[in-house]
Amino acid sequence: MKLTIIKVFFFLVILSLASFSLRRNDWLAKSFEAAEVQYTHMLQTNANLKQYPRSYHNDTVPTYTGINDWTGGFWPGCLWYVYDYTRKNKWKDAATTWTESLEANQFNTTHHDIGFMMYCSYGNAYRLTQNPKYKSVLVQSAKSLITRFNPKVGAIKSWNEFKSWGSGKVYNYPVIIDNMINLELLFFASKVTGDASYKRVAIKHAEITLKNHFRESGSSYHVVCYDSISGRVLTRETAQGLADNSVWARGQAWAIYGYTMMYRETHDHRFLNAAIRMAQFYLNAPTLPTDQIPYWDFNAGQPGYKANWNYDSQRYSPAPRDAAAAAVTCSALLELSTYTSAMLSKSFFNRAQAMLKSLSSPAYLAKPGTNANFLLMHSTGNMPKQSEIDVPIVYADYYYLEALLRYKQLTKNRPLKF
Repeated sequence: MKLTIIKVFFFLVILSLASFSLRRNDWLAKSFEAAEVQYTHMLQTNANLKQYPRSYHNDTVPTYTGINDWTGGFWPGCLWYVYDYTRKNKWKDAATTWTESLEANQFNTTHHDIGFMMYCSYGNAYRLTQNPKYKSVLVQSAKSLITRFNPKVGAIKSWNEFKSWGSGKVYNYPVIIDNMINLELLFFASKVTGDASYKRVAIKHAEITLKNHFRESGSSYHVVCYDSISGRVLTRETAQGLADNSVWARGQAWAIYGYTMMYRETHDHRFLNAAIRMAQFYLNAPTLPTDQIPYWDFNAGQPGYKANWNYDSQRYSPAPRDAAAAAVTCSALLELSTYTSAMLSKSFFNRAQAMLKSLSSPAYLAKPGTNANFLLMHSTGNMPKQSEIDVPIVYADYYYLEALLRYKQLTKNRPLKF
């Protein structure tokens, strides 16, 4: 009798813990439920496979881009992430259709963003389906990307040219911090082909970027322009931040994410230490709001940072947030927490959790049926060009969904404080 009571007691304890485990992830399930509602409407609103959802204007009207835009791969990537969570064929079918609409981009050599365009779409497609056709497309995409590598510079050329906000001078070999994210495609190509040349280009690019893009503080410049013949650095500036000496929030996010990925692929502690230093700058920035969602530039409104473009600080006071920067950083920190010492791991995980909690709150996660059917509100695209300010942007959704999936994976067997 006594043994039976003990067995019943332990069964009830296990049942209670299982019930708590389900309840503690209710918020995550609700986020994906919201994604299903929003994206169902998005698919119903636009069936044109030449129009990729990007943002909105006038609060409700969706904006779209064509196949050559750097953001095209994020929409099918979002659909793959919803399929990854739900395993519903509806989302697999939609993701497949939108992914395959990008096939021609495998031959695109006009800019560095083929990594964003093809790895976020075809990369997730291959990860989840193992379709050999997708592998071939990705390898060709990597071949296209490395055509932009110049051994004299040691880096992949980003844009075809960059016109300085300050001097008006045009440079023909700009490299932007965003380019770090495209390197993952090259590692994939080396792994599936056995050809190490792809990853050698990626490693060299990361080394040169680490050497030239960062300040003592661990903060990143946005644009570094090189002499294509000598490889010499000509200038360090910004294209989307407040000033050349300021810290553009999403640029810092790209840096954290990029060097975390580099450590995963190489196990080179130079890259791990860089990622840690960049993350610590971000997390310790005195201007980071308490909800962990940064202003579009860490130095917006701060003395000593002068814009070389027409910035009206009175018009933008308080400064707009960038939920996209937070989503990218959150996803990166969750991965970075798995590579560091116990103390740092706990710190990075807890801060990522706080970011995810903010992004999943009504302050940033849109009510279903609003926000032109995007998930996150309050991102900032390109302030100097007065483009996409305080609006939803598709890449914010992509990295938010990625962060949710990473969080789900990491919290399977660990206690939560959410």
